[in-house]
Amino acid sequence: MKHPKIPLAQTIIQLCKAKHINHIVISPGSRNAPLTIGFTNDDYFTCYSIVDERCAAFFALGIAQQIQKPVAVVCSSGSALLNYYPAVAEAFYSNIPLVVLSADRPKYLIGIGDGQTINQENVYENHIVYSANLKQDIKEENSFVQNEELPIFKNIENKLEKLLGLQQNIQSQNEAEINEALNIAIHKNGPVHINIPFDEPLYETVDTLTVNPKVVEVTKKIHKIEELQLSNLVSDWYTAKKKMVVVGVNKPNSIDQKWLDELAEDESVVVFTETTSNIHHPHFFNSIDKIIAPLNEEEFKALQPDILVTFGGLIVSKKIKAFLRKYKPKQHWHIGTEKANDTFFCLEQHIKTTPNQFFTLFFEEVTHLTKSDYQDFWTAIKKDRKKKHTAYFENISFSDLKAFKSILKSIPDHAVLQLSNSSTIRYAQLFRINKTLEVFCNRGTSGIDGSTSTAVGCAVANTKQTVFITGDLSFFYDSNALWNNYIPNHFRIIVINNQGGGIFRILPGDKNSENFDTFFETKHQLSAKHLSDMYGFSYESATNEVELQDVLSSFYEETNTPKILEVFTPSTVNDTTLLNYFKALR
Repeated sequence: MKHPKIPLAQTIIQLCKAKHINHIVISPGSRNAPLTIGFTNDDYFTCYSIVDERCAAFFALGIAQQIQKPVAVVCSSGSALLNYYPAVAEAFYSNIPLVVLSADRPKYLIGIGDGQTINQENVYENHIVYSANLKQDIKEENSFVQNEELPIFKNIENKLEKLLGLQQNIQSQNEAEINEALNIAIHKNGPVHINIPFDEPLYETVDTLTVNPKVVEVTKKIHKIEELQLSNLVSDWYTAKKKMVVVGVNKPNSIDQKWLDELAEDESVVVFTETTSNIHHPHFFNSIDKIIAPLNEEEFKALQPDILVTFGGLIVSKKIKAFLRKYKPKQHWHIGTEKANDTFFCLEQHIKTTPNQFFTLFFEEVTHLTKSDYQDFWTAIKKDRKKKHTAYFENISFSDLKAFKSILKSIPDHAVLQLSNSSTIRYAQLFRINKTLEVFCNRGTSGIDGSTSTAVGCAVANTKQTVFITGDLSFFYDSNALWNNYIPNHFRIIVINNQGGGIFRILPGDKNSENFDTFFETKHQLSAKHLSDMYGFSYESATNEVELQDVLSSFYEETNTPKILEVFTPSTVNDTTLLNYFKALR
């Protein structure tokens, strides 16, 4: 087997293997050649070549999201690693283990105007769980010199490292840093950055490894709930007649059903779930905005909880954020091993354990239920909303809202549903989602960039059919996601094309001006048809309800290529249809 000659590259590769990081997404470059040679010549690794670094990082994020373990991205020096930044930020806020391996120039070439050279150390400083800045291997004097007139050392640190012969210390320091970074990615489920300086020659190989790095095992801390804390929580639970549970982004099948049943059986508890929560129960409230949007002040006060319990990731619904910030609960408990966001400005308890571990202990202590009409009252409201929801759809014309109803109903059982941001995720929140689906959305930063690339990575990482629903701006923004040789035939994309950023039409402001069309809605006449042809996708389109139903009847069937369905909706009626929907619920 061929190995890179550079010991630092060998060390990185061996420690990735030791930590079972076997998915490697590589973008082309020269400075990262030692890593590319090592990873691609070892059958242990599954390597992907993705040219666009922004797409590459989101593609890797989609794989990591599905396999729930670290995925590495490898790039050259310079601006390449800056293109990873959107995905790094998404991984940071979504708790996804992404490992950035950025090749760098040696220190003597930084800050002198050399090509493809920027200040790479700690470049993701505000959105990373760990940064490892490695040291370059010490080499023989003559191997440094490419040009006799080139100064080899430009500062005291370089001189000392060479003169004292610290290669062994450098190797030990690098091993420690790499172990620490990879262990933190695994333990904290977050992105890490390992910056790796390489000097030329970059392409030399050897047949035998020259280093055997020490492997430091991952140690996970188990957070325990103190008896006094648990006792106080149970006491407060008994006295509260109105308890609200709000569940944000949550991995499928991560919460034991028996704890959901316990919550559902308590008449003093109302559970609001989001589409991304992947939690279902007949007694739960799955469409938050449908309940909250029509409420008056008296009803808001009736809904205001004594205790708010949250678990899972970030919340999509702006309406519940506004409600709970104004009508604050007396207590807010957040359950989770990662950071606790004070989303509603009233966080009192961060219970640093998993929901399953907490509920196991908590419900052992809760021996009786609190008498309350809280759940029954809001269940009656939910039934009324459902009737009005159904009635509204009988009389509306074709629009985004009506298209989403047909599309969400059509998705096959047990598929993986990826949703893009902005209007797509918000429309999905208004409907009951098939409980057999696994739902994902990049809600860490909530940006439209990278949604398609993430969905492609997701499709590559599992054998289930992946269905991706996206708006037109998000789709065209990330169109390089389709420049990918690994897209499986079972992948399906549905583009809702309303010729611009239609969500801006429901916001305050003048909608009938050239300024709005150009700089807010960003009107366009683009179609996905040409991209489909260029990248080898099958293409279908629909412009009304009848056409859409007809296409959807066979859209998910097995084919020899992935498929795109483009649904054209009238941009000028979508906002009115949605705003009137909320009025009709009153």
